[in-house]
Amino acid sequence: MSIPFDIYVIQAIHGIVYGMLLFLVAAGLTLVFGMMGVLNLAHAGFYMLGAYLAYSITAYTGSFWLSMMLAPLGAALGGGLVERFLLRQVHGYGHVYELLLTFGVFLVTGEIVKWFWGNSSLPAIEIPSVLSGSLTILGATYPFYRLFILLCGLLVLIFMALLLLKTRIGITIRAAVSDGEMVAALGTNVPRVFLGVFVIGSALAGFGGVIAGPFLGTNPSMGFDILNDAFVVIVIGGFGSLLGALVASLMIGVLQSYGVLILPKFALVFQFVLMALVLIIRPHGLFGDKE
Repeated sequence: MSIPFDIYVIQAIHGIVYGMLLFLVAAGLTLVFGMMGVLNLAHAGFYMLGAYLAYSITAYTGSFWLSMMLAPLGAALGGGLVERFLLRQVHGYGHVYELLLTFGVFLVTGEIVKWFWGNSSLPAIEIPSVLSGSLTILGATYPFYRLFILLCGLLVLIFMALLLLKTRIGITIRAAVSDGEMVAALGTNVPRVFLGVFVIGSALAGFGGVIAGPFLGTNPSMGFDILNDAFVVIVIGGFGSLLGALVASLMIGVLQSYGVLILPKFALVFQFVLMALVLIIRPHGLFGDKE
């Protein structure tokens, strides 16, 4: 049975949209790893927390736009507390301790979510009417909200590029990545820079959760779901590479979209096959630096 051409187009757009949503989460994760060398598994917990906070804020205020501003701040606050009072205490003991700590924070965040919001999936957030329509593309309808996700991903990409390349803060961050000891010797408070990077990364995760709620649903398993894809993204793109996170996110999004269309039973396998091939050819990832 042949598949109409318009279905291929819609699936391509859907893959790009999911890829940009994945980039929202993976960008913060790769930023933290590139700056601090920490594979922050708690990142998925902040993503989930952002989605649940957005649900409650929207339910109480009736404003989805307000939840887009406040929920990431809640995730950023949680990230700041974790870095300042937990992660900083084990930073000198090695990556294994950091990995175990952040995984523990992720599990605790999941239990907190279940405690306050329950074990069941929450109803879909009511999105603004301006985002509830659809657009006709080659005879098929495509929801405006998914295009809004694409726009949000592009805005975050522009923001991070300007922050890292055009501001003094970005220069300090990139310098600390290259040689943290020298930056500290020049008078920069490197732990404070670490805290700022962790807060920004957590806010991006929370923002991704807000955007993902109406699209993928808000449920206790959403953290594990995004963690799998985000981990594959940073491995394929290269640890610490923002460009790699973008390219890998789009690759995974399109691959999953067409995989569901063509071979649905094996759709989830394709991304791991791609990761294995990349690791064989370029063990440091597509855009990662050789260590």
